[in-house]
Amino acid sequence: MTDTTASPSEVPSPAPAFVTATRAFYDAVAEDYAEQFREELVSRPLERALLAVYADLVGAGGRVADLGCGPGRTTRRLASLGLDVSGLDLSGSMLAIARRENPGIPFEQGSMLKLGFPDGALAGVVSFYSTIHTPVDELPALFAEFHRVLAPGGHLLLAFQVGDEPRRHEHPWGRPVTLDFERRRPEQMEKLLTGAGFAMLSRTVREPDPDLAEQVPQAFLIARRPSA
Repeated sequence: MTDTTASPSEVPSPAPAFVTATRAFYDAVAEDYAEQFREELVSRPLERALLAVYADLVGAGGRVADLGCGPGRTTRRLASLGLDVSGLDLSGSMLAIARRENPGIPFEQGSMLKLGFPDGALAGVVSFYSTIHTPVDELPALFAEFHRVLAPGGHLLLAFQVGDEPRRHEHPWGRPVTLDFERRRPEQMEKLLTGAGFAMLSRTVREPDPDLAEQVPQAFLIARRPSA
């Protein structure tokens, strides 16, 4: 009789608690979230401009991963700018929306902490508000993973909310889930990125827009994996 029991090295490690909580949260709110933020880039001209600048830095046809892509709105924008883009997200419910709305773009389920791309496979990595559920002590490993999958000369775009204290979202849209949304300081994130081997290219901080019900500034960092 053949023993089919997996050896300890073959048994997958359980996901960290913050990963499990993040997946459960977005699975629960996916349709509500996608409906509320359906036109989010339409009302954000600075974000559209930054995405265009980023696409120009990467270059037409550059292979880019949109990590934590949610319903795929930013992914679609990047594709419209001439990039060879794919999306990755923890939430199967978010990915169902992304695939439904963007049938020509590939989307995969997975974690940013352990990407399936070979070393140096990508010209660009985009993390648009997708590190905000990652504990600060996990960020060095996360940014090292971003650095690993980027080719020398590849570019990272990172967006997040500015602040020192997280905002807790409890029972959004009446759903029985709760999740903390971390806020960071740009200088803190830059230090972590340079520690992971990135060279900083730009820092943009936009003041909160009351028309969008924003409470804190929004930060956008572009960094590059050095060519040598």
